[in-house]
Amino acid sequence: MKRNATEGPGGLVIVDKPAGFTSHDVVAKLRGIARTRRVGHAGTLDPMATGVLVLGVERATKLLGYLALTEKEYVGTVRLGQNSVTDDAEGEITASVDASTVSREAVDAGAAALTGELMQVPSRVSAIKINGQRSYKRAREGEEFEIPARPVTVSSFQVHAVHEERAEDGTPVLDVLVSVVCSSGTYIRALARDLGGGLGVGGHLTALRRTRVGPYGLEEARTLEQLQGERDEAGGITPLPLAEAAAAAFPRWDLDARQARQLANGVQLTMPQQADSGGPVAAFGPEGGFVALVEERAGRAKSLAVFG
Repeated sequence: MKRNATEGPGGLVIVDKPAGFTSHDVVAKLRGIARTRRVGHAGTLDPMATGVLVLGVERATKLLGYLALTEKEYVGTVRLGQNSVTDDAEGEITASVDASTVSREAVDAGAAALTGELMQVPSRVSAIKINGQRSYKRAREGEEFEIPARPVTVSSFQVHAVHEERAEDGTPVLDVLVSVVCSSGTYIRALARDLGGGLGVGGHLTALRRTRVGPYGLEEARTLEQLQGERDEAGGITPLPLAEAAAAAFPRWDLDARQARQLANGVQLTMPQQADSGGPVAAFGPEGGFVALVEERAGRAKSLAVFG
C-alpha cells in the first residue's frame, strides 16, 4: 500500500487560490486531496481574490492562528469613480462620478495618506462581528449599524499605473494598479473605498491577488490542480514540514536535550533575553526537531503549542 505523504505530523501547504473559491472551498478541496479532515487555513481570502492561502494539515493546524497574524502583501486594481455596496466588484454599484479629472499626483498623495498606522473601518459586508452577529448578515438584512474603526498598519501603499477607462454605464473612471504591504486584519477593499472617498470620486476594488503571507510567497504556492496531480502520481501530497514551516515563520530558540524534554513535558523554562522576540518563538531540540511554539511570560517560556 502506497504511503500517503500527509500521514504523520503534517505540515503547511501553500495554495494559489483560484478566483471564485471561498477559503472554506479550498479547505474542503484539500481535505479530499490530502485524504484527511484535519485541514485549516491561516486567514481568509475573499472569493474574488486569488493568490497565497496558507493551509495546515494534521498537527500543523495548531500553528495557523499564529501564522494568521503575520504581515501580508497584495497587488490589486482600484477603480476610482464608482462605489459599490461591498467595496469590491462583487457588489452592486451605488454611485458613479466622472473621475477623469483626478491627477496622478492626487492619486499618489491619496495612497500616501493611507500609509502608516491607521484606524480603518472594515467593509459593511465583512465577517466582523457586531454585537455577536456578522456584519455581512446585518447588511444583507438591511440593518443600519456602525462598525467601529480598528487599528491597522499599512507599511506600503504604492501606485504603479493609472489607466483611463469607461465603466459599463459609460462613466469615465480610472483603474489604478496598486501594491500593498499591511498587517493582519487590514481590508484592501476598505483601502480602495477610502482612496476614492479621499479623492471625492468614490472607489472600489476590482481585482486582488495576495502575493505573500509572512515568509510564504507565490513562488512556493501550488494550484489545486497541481496538488491533485501530485496526489495522483505519488499517492499523497508533500507539505512543508512542521520544523521548516516554524523556522521560516518565527524566531528560533535552540535547546539542549534536557531543555527539550522539559519543555515538551510542560516545564516553563527560563527564557534567555536574546530569544524573547515579543511574540511567538519556535523552540528546537538539539537534532533540529520542532519542540514547541512559546512566548515569554514573566521571564519564562509559556507554551502556546507543543509538538515535540
